[in-house]
Amino acid sequence: MANLISTLEALEIGKITENEPLKNHTTWKIGGPAKIFFEPSSVTNLKKGIEQIVNSKSPWFVIGRGSNLLISDEGIDGVVIKLNENIADLEQEGETIKVGAGYSLIKLATIMSKKGFSGLEFAGGIPGSVGGAVFMNAGAHGSDISQILVKCNILLPDGTFKWFTKEEMEFSYRTSRLQQKEKGICVEAVFQLRKGDKEKITKEMQKNKDYRRETQPWNYPCCGSVFRNPLPNHAGKLIEEAGLKGFSIGDAQVSTIHANFIVNKGNATAQNVLDLIDHIQQTIYDKYNVKMEPEVELVGETSL
Repeated sequence: MANLISTLEALEIGKITENEPLKNHTTWKIGGPAKIFFEPSSVTNLKKGIEQIVNSKSPWFVIGRGSNLLISDEGIDGVVIKLNENIADLEQEGETIKVGAGYSLIKLATIMSKKGFSGLEFAGGIPGSVGGAVFMNAGAHGSDISQILVKCNILLPDGTFKWFTKEEMEFSYRTSRLQQKEKGICVEAVFQLRKGDKEKITKEMQKNKDYRRETQPWNYPCCGSVFRNPLPNHAGKLIEEAGLKGFSIGDAQVSTIHANFIVNKGNATAQNVLDLIDHIQQTIYDKYNVKMEPEVELVGETSL
């Protein structure tokens, strides 16, 4: 690892930090240290970095704005790559936009709605990045990324870039091929929007934002929805009906506002959250014979 750190620093390709606490980079405010924390200063420098990381045979993981992630208390014994505002260009040509993976999804939705372009209203309250949204096919209010994506540019582990079409991304509910079979980094995405009535679009997005503010617990650190909806059921409804609202293990608590959220009341550990997830799964299975699958991505030495 020491050799890799020296190599990356010598390339002058961004900010390199050792033993960076990942709780500072997740919306849950949970997570141990990353052995190496790399914030590339451009897509070109990301490519240079990934080539060195792969050549060193070091494990690596990519984060954006840190939502939808549970990182273990032990952290990650490898390289964590954070895509931030350095990889957040935005270009528009008519109804088509090309946007960098580090761009805030909420910011993008807000800007496009104010310009009178429809398609991103569903994303007005999703606290992630464009890259993360593509990775997990983020969605809400009956729509998702797959509905507007034309193609995305993926940096593959061998240092090459490849454009994948919407069909090639193999999207399904909160899933893409990047989770299933293609280890790569989404660096930019092309979305197809629709010109519409600005007042109507902004009103719809504000309604979605208000709904989230009223029904979800953003007063405490959280990651977003913890479980996938076991269709035709809804995760939050099952958890609430099982009487688990407010149930706590340590400082990890099932939200009293929305039962599919687990909040950090102060000093929750990843293990607290894991134990609470396990308790919810066991309770729901015992009561309803329904298996609850986590939507949140578990990273590091975590297991259920």
